[in-house]
Amino acid sequence: MTESPVADQAAALRPHAEDAFAEELKALAAADDRPRPERWKLSPWAVATYLLGGELSDGTVISPKYVGPRRIVEVAVTTLATDRALLLLGVPGTAKTWVSEHLAAAVSGDSTLLVQGTAGTAEEAIRYGWDYAQLLAHGPSRDAMVPSPVMRAMRDGMTARVEELTRIPADVQDTLITVLSEKTLPIPELGQEVQAVRGFNLIATANDRDRGVNELSSALRRRFNTVVLPLPETAEAEVEIVSRRVDQLGSSLDLPAVPEGFDEIRRVVTVFRELRDGVTTDGRTKVKSPSGTLSTAEAISVVTGGLALAAHFGDGVLRASDVAAGILGAVVRDPAADKVVWQEYLEAVVRERDGWKDFYRACREVTG
Repeated sequence: MTESPVADQAAALRPHAEDAFAEELKALAAADDRPRPERWKLSPWAVATYLLGGELSDGTVISPKYVGPRRIVEVAVTTLATDRALLLLGVPGTAKTWVSEHLAAAVSGDSTLLVQGTAGTAEEAIRYGWDYAQLLAHGPSRDAMVPSPVMRAMRDGMTARVEELTRIPADVQDTLITVLSEKTLPIPELGQEVQAVRGFNLIATANDRDRGVNELSSALRRRFNTVVLPLPETAEAEVEIVSRRVDQLGSSLDLPAVPEGFDEIRRVVTVFRELRDGVTTDGRTKVKSPSGTLSTAEAISVVTGGLALAAHFGDGVLRASDVAAGILGAVVRDPAADKVVWQEYLEAVVRERDGWKDFYRACREVTG
């Protein structure tokens, strides 16, 4: 496992999954008597249990990391046990990165072999680079080579991760083709290659909204098994996801407990879902949708920001006035068009809804 630069993991603002849930992973490994693919820390059954949650025979409770269809997780885990790479696809905020990290933590015990895709990602990030001091002094050699996370995963039989694959330029994306098809990474400067050992696989994530940015070539897409992560099917599921994640974040930030603000969480989720779906919960009123995605991740951000306001500038209880500004910022991305959509929604829906007068006043105040 890669050593963390933080000596005390308890002091880390955002510990890696394998550190934050080390006790659960240890309990699962102890209780897991099912066959494990080579170099896997857990069996596929235990990996799925780690993600979906459950109770072990010794009474240990495994918290769910992903709330959604079980079959999606089972297909993702099974894919990693084969020779096909896994592509997690979905709109922003559907927990692609979160699922990717926890899969790598459960399978390999290390989620840090990560390539962050951007428009500036170079081939070296996926293949290898060079220590130029060594290169100039001694010429090309293994000692002068700087392995990428993908190369290290191939060498050690681990799980590599590539975030936002479609943000990476197409010619750089295609450096993965040989890695995924031949399980080999050539090093032409040395006349050598790195061959992947058993246990190696790769998880990539891609954003539905990035279609047309850097489309995957058909050759590369064939190397992946694609799993689409949907938005939560029901409001109850989304409220559970937001509450659970905010509670985790709040603990690390010393924020008020989530139960104190459960009603506001439900209202934030309701607003996001109605604007996202273009219709109110009861199906009676159609509303316009703004340009943003209004994802579950954004709802988590709004509620976390609201809890911080309640803790530092309020009485510690999450109220409508604490989340109003965050909702406005999430909804109004286009100052002209989105502001009209938001004001129409406030007047046509929120203003007339029983029990939402305080929410309406708070939103009108920040909207102006």
